Amino acid sequence: MAAIALDEYELLGDARYRSYISAVDKALKSFEYTSEWADLICALAKLNKVLLSNVKYSIIPRRITVSKRLAQCMHPALPSGVHLKALETYDIIFKCIGPVRLSQELFIYSAGLFPLFANAAMNVKPSLLSVYETHFVPLGEKLRPGLNGFLIGVLPGLEEG
Repeated sequence: MAAIALDEYELLGDARYRSYISAVDKALKSFEYTSEWADLICALAKLNKVLLSNVKYSIIPRRITVSKRLAQCMHPALPSGVHLKALETYDIIFKCIGPVRLSQELFIYSAGLFPLFANAAMNVKPSLLSVYETHFVPLGEKLRPGLNGFLIGVLPGLEEG
């Protein structure tokens, strides 16, 4: 974890990365003013736009807060549109950070993803499985620390075929 902090510390000298941090902060602020699920989709779209315009950075600023917001968007009471938009955001993040950093930050992002499958709508499950297949399964041995949560999240899908 110290290597991650050192990498991020080095990036703080880059004016564009500091601008990226400000943009992420602004996007996260839009989550605070949501009153209905459509607002969440707009907030996620803003965050996606910021992430996509800064894909050259493999470190996501405010990643703990970002992951908390994404986990909140996975609440079972929310409609599938919010879940799908949040899965899109997870996919963007995982593509940005790559498998090495994902394996190091697995505990940050898995808290929102792993519990979703049991309560997900039928149109969300293929997207969720795609995220698992694309980003988590290739981790192989590095998935071991989160394997219990991963299996508990995926096994309910075996009942459905």
